[in-house]
Amino acid sequence: MPRQADPTVETPAGAVRGLRDGSGERYRAIPYAAPPTGAGRFAPPAPHPGWSGVRDATRPSPTAPQPTRGFGRLDMTPYFGPGWVPGAEYLSVDVHTPAADGARRPVMVFVHGGGFVTGSNRARLYDGGAFARDGVVLVTVNYRLGVPGFLDLPGAPANRGLLDLLAALGWVRDTIAAFGGDPGNVTVFGQSAGATLVGALLAAPQAKGLFGRAIVQSGNGTGAFTPEQARRVTERAAAALGVEPIAEAFAPVPDERFLAILPALAGLDLRTATAIDPLAGLSPFSLVLPVQPADDLAHGPARDVDLLIGTNTQEGHLYLVPQDALESTTEADLLTLAARLHPDPHRALDAVTAHRAARPDDTPGELRSALLGAALFETGTARMARAHARISGGRTHRYSFTHRSTALGGRLGAAHTVELPFVFDNAHQPWLHADTGLLGPDAAPAGLASRVHGAWVAFARDGDPGWARYDPRHPAAEPLGGPPRRPDRDRPQ
Repeated sequence: MPRQADPTVETPAGAVRGLRDGSGERYRAIPYAAPPTGAGRFAPPAPHPGWSGVRDATRPSPTAPQPTRGFGRLDMTPYFGPGWVPGAEYLSVDVHTPAADGARRPVMVFVHGGGFVTGSNRARLYDGGAFARDGVVLVTVNYRLGVPGFLDLPGAPANRGLLDLLAALGWVRDTIAAFGGDPGNVTVFGQSAGATLVGALLAAPQAKGLFGRAIVQSGNGTGAFTPEQARRVTERAAAALGVEPIAEAFAPVPDERFLAILPALAGLDLRTATAIDPLAGLSPFSLVLPVQPADDLAHGPARDVDLLIGTNTQEGHLYLVPQDALESTTEADLLTLAARLHPDPHRALDAVTAHRAARPDDTPGELRSALLGAALFETGTARMARAHARISGGRTHRYSFTHRSTALGGRLGAAHTVELPFVFDNAHQPWLHADTGLLGPDAAPAGLASRVHGAWVAFARDGDPGWARYDPRHPAAEPLGGPPRRPDRDRPQ
């Protein structure tokens, strides 16, 4: 049988040639904006000039400048991807579609995580084969990171990485029909920093009309820095570079220098008289906003958007177990973290007391993990779920991912990122299964990936993942990893 010709698609910017495989068609490294070089790294994303002829879309794109990042004994390369792959045209998307035809299929746009400093759509976890198999057009996005993406600089627009996502969603609106997608049925979803960015899109006036559904996986609706906090990071970065803290002075600095100063930005005390550090010192970069997204949904598209939102039950384990810090944590370590999260000594002690009362058998390490998980993800997630349910008239669904990875001697548990292989339905892949692999040596529970991935696909189709809407008066989250809630007992009528 003769080999089928590679598929070619005409887009407004020019033609692209992709690859056909068993799940559909893949088109890689399609630019949605002009390359951000020189002073352009600190400017809004500019339209791509387009190209003549047929562009090769069979190979992965460069990635945003980023440092190499490890996670102790846990192999996180499927999550972080290859790191920095230099090249100017990294503001790009990959598209995985059942077929680039005239059909109008649901579209899902994924925003990767990585603490606002690392990650790309080249990570193996984000393969879109299962989505295309199930009739969804998946778009995965690269955006600016670190200093070019999120350092707040006078003379430059704030949150440039978020502006990149708005440009990518504009590209989807204008182009995705050529790939067999429905621009009127777009779901944007993200995890970790990517989920926090999705939460910001819900509050961004510029995002109105660009998507109709959103999924926030382990994000933080209260994770933005205040302008005062951002200013501290900018001043430290400028001092490390030996330049003025303005965009004009940063423009000629090479990306390698921005990466070299990142250790100098670690450990900054960002507590102010009115705000704690929402990232608990784990990253010097975040969104910079005067009002947290969870408190500002009225200004964005949130009231007209269906929302699926949730967290994992042991989020904080990712930051302790791979470093062998779960067992070595002392009472002093626990109180130090509480003080960072609650500068008022009484509130810090109250937080520890409350967690200990709720979890009387926990070790200091387990309590430290619980404090981290609450501060980084759970509190902001609950606040956004409540706010969205109010403003949207109840178009909110909430989940809690409970499956425990057996990695690192069975200790990793339902940590941050563990839900991703189930969302992308690649939990069976051998590169996730070893003692140092994300899911550990044990096989994934039968049917869990189908259930989780199926819920995401169903939500993208019609806004219903398969369980009742979230009711702030009787808050309950659908457990993913255990049995479903009983409708007669748990679902509000």
